[in-house]
Amino acid sequence: MLLWPLLRRSMTKFPEVDAQEAVRLINQQDAVVLDVREHHEYASGHLLHAKHIPSGKVNARIGEIEAWKGKTLLVYCRSGARSFSVCMLLSKQGFSQVYNLKGGIMAWESAKLPVEK
Repeated sequence: MLLWPLLRRSMTKFPEVDAQEAVRLINQQDAVVLDVREHHEYASGHLLHAKHIPSGKVNARIGEIEAWKGKTLLVYCRSGARSFSVCMLLSKQGFSQVYNLKGGIMAWESAKLPVEK
């Protein structure tokens, strides 16, 4: 179990960023923010201007996501696990500027950063 975080990091082709680094990506690189939580989770609060595509529908809506391929893409969920899987998928699809919000919206809210409803 202790090796999983190390193995997970070595298998990824994308960085995981903390909330402060995510703010920098949004403000300085005009990152597209993608929320991959379920609808009820998104409705309870999300990052400002976040696009919403539940993780289970990413494959079906990949054409929509392709429009953001040349942009910085910040992906998040509740804790970072679902967004990690989506980042893996997007990385395999050729997205080169994909970032996973480590700790998800829970980390974002813990850092006292704003959400909208």
